[in-house]
Amino acid sequence: MAGINGFSPDVEIRCRDYTVGCIGAGMIMAECHLAAYSEARFTVAAIASRTKAHAAEVARRWGIARVHDTPEELIADEGIDIIDIAYPPDQQPKLIRLALRQAHIKAVLAQKPLALSLEEAIRLRDEAEAAGKILSVNQNMRYDQSMRVLKQILANGEIGEPVFAEIDMHAIPHWQTFLEGYDRLTLANMSVHHLDVLRFLFGDPEEITTLTRKDPRTRFDHSDGITVSTLKFPSGVMAVSLEDVWSGPREEGYGDDQYIGWRVEGTAGTAKGTIGWPTGAPSTLSYASTRTTGGKWVSPRWRTMWFPQAFIGVMEQLQYALKSGEPPALSVADNVRTMALVEAGYRSMAEHRTVRLSEIPTN
Repeated sequence: MAGINGFSPDVEIRCRDYTVGCIGAGMIMAECHLAAYSEARFTVAAIASRTKAHAAEVARRWGIARVHDTPEELIADEGIDIIDIAYPPDQQPKLIRLALRQAHIKAVLAQKPLALSLEEAIRLRDEAEAAGKILSVNQNMRYDQSMRVLKQILANGEIGEPVFAEIDMHAIPHWQTFLEGYDRLTLANMSVHHLDVLRFLFGDPEEITTLTRKDPRTRFDHSDGITVSTLKFPSGVMAVSLEDVWSGPREEGYGDDQYIGWRVEGTAGTAKGTIGWPTGAPSTLSYASTRTTGGKWVSPRWRTMWFPQAFIGVMEQLQYALKSGEPPALSVADNVRTMALVEAGYRSMAEHRTVRLSEIPTN
């Protein structure tokens, strides 16, 4: 969809040729994946989850013909081309490996984090390459409409050379219950969106410094609650990613002011905006450029949202990669570098120092 000033906040659907089988029936699958796929008219032929009755309920809602007893049974279904997994990261690698061994499975779309460790993610990357199959990772913030338009503004040189960037989150995530069993929380499961999208915008950083404290609201034990990461890129760009998952009290009568804001400053202008998911609204963007807007603020607008429409882009890029033979935009090899950045952040927390990305091997 083309927006104001020729920007494209949403993807063009270039391919709908492949049949999808979905594993998982929780909120992210039921409210985001399947809502997006229905809107885009992608073919979803089967679903399975840990509880068949739950999968059947979601199947009825979205008109999915086949409900399998188990994820393993779905993976064996020869009518499926693409396996779409929305499962906890401790259970996901086993399912990915099973799918990679099936002759009829052409590609796998996995959730992030891909695995509980960088080492496991590297193994999955290498096993997918050896199997000759596409493994793609659902870094869906890259398809948030404001991030896509910001990327286009940067590519056009409208704000000149980027100097400084920030993502400023004061919002309360819905922590899935399975996270209670892990020793990592915010950086691996929330900050990963922001760290990945900073890579999308500016490339791989040279170094990261991350500080954390526990979140008073999160009752289960966790090592990282509120997190603040400072990154430096080879181009000279400095960036800050702040995830304040406390965001103040939420007592009855207390005014809710949750938000996620972002800002990028360049030598010829500034772009700024909001990410809409905390309030259920479209993301926003405004920018001013000495080169193209005469220094005046311009505000392209759209009606689509990160949740669910960004998930159209995630599945579209995978189907197009299968059809065209080009690498997927969200390749597992690229995601390993995002996981390396997350790992460097955890090392920075643990050792109370700046960590260079060259310290984190991904070979």
